[in-house]
Amino acid sequence: MRPGKLLFIIAGLLAGLAPGVPIAGSFEQHPETLSFINEMVERHQFDRKELQAIFAETEKRDDILEAIARPAESKPWYQYRPIFLTSSRIEGGVDFWNRHADILQRAEQTYGVDAAIIVAIIGVETRYGANTGSYRVIDALSTLAFEYPPRSKFFRSELEQFLILSREEDVDLREAKGSYAGAMGYGQFIPSSYRNYAVDFDNDGKRDLWTSMEDIIGSVANYFRRHGWERGQPVASKVKSRQPIPESLVSKQRKPEKTVGDYARAGIVSNPQLPDSQPVSLLELEQEQGREYWLTTNNFYVITRYNRSPLYSMAVYQLSEAIRDAYHNSESGF
Repeated sequence: MRPGKLLFIIAGLLAGLAPGVPIAGSFEQHPETLSFINEMVERHQFDRKELQAIFAETEKRDDILEAIARPAESKPWYQYRPIFLTSSRIEGGVDFWNRHADILQRAEQTYGVDAAIIVAIIGVETRYGANTGSYRVIDALSTLAFEYPPRSKFFRSELEQFLILSREEDVDLREAKGSYAGAMGYGQFIPSSYRNYAVDFDNDGKRDLWTSMEDIIGSVANYFRRHGWERGQPVASKVKSRQPIPESLVSKQRKPEKTVGDYARAGIVSNPQLPDSQPVSLLELEQEQGREYWLTTNNFYVITRYNRSPLYSMAVYQLSEAIRDAYHNSESGF
């Protein structure tokens, strides 16, 4: 028998093992797992045998370790932008908005967050629910908590939050799937965000970010409101300057620390114009033929609370504007 075929048969047998039976590469005897189980039993009164059974079935995923080592945000802007600013994602956003217009309107009224931003977030994160992740969340978080030293403390905390979440919201630990980093549902909430910011927008007694569109949309809106989104305020404005901009003027912080007037006095203006008193940061983006600059507001900063990368925030903003234009044009019959 060929070695490859033998391995295929063994893998099939392992996949068919009954729940609780240890599998190759599981975390059952990992020293960090044993310590973690002790903490969960003592701190949150989890059942030790149940957790031991769960971790006997939890797998270390090398592909997760590879994926987290090469995030898309490491690309320059001119390569990053085309990933998200596509005709299919814009058209998908318009379709999503049309199908869920009533929920989006209610979320906008309730939380003060622009419907186009909510749609764009869901579009960037999961293509409007088409790709919510294929990794078991328990595998992803355990792999990163116990096998990824650079951020093990963070992911260990998220693993703790996930176990608590499973108890609070009746999430199946063995079946729940998400991203390679353990983010879940249409909006890709990590467990701590799920617990802190998800809302029961359909009032059925459960916060469901996989199948309840009301909860999905309401939760994204609530996340932005809780992080300081300002109703009706701008997000960003592109700088129109013919003069070279000194590197010293480019903001080092994502949160605005100067005003439009401060930059205007340095010869930096944007279109559309923003009020002189508007707090802003100056963002530099790398294009193939040079640099472009944007004045970004507190609402832009709030988007970075969803994902720290300013490239991500700019992609969400530009996608939201493209979707908004296409949506209103479709309403007008153009």
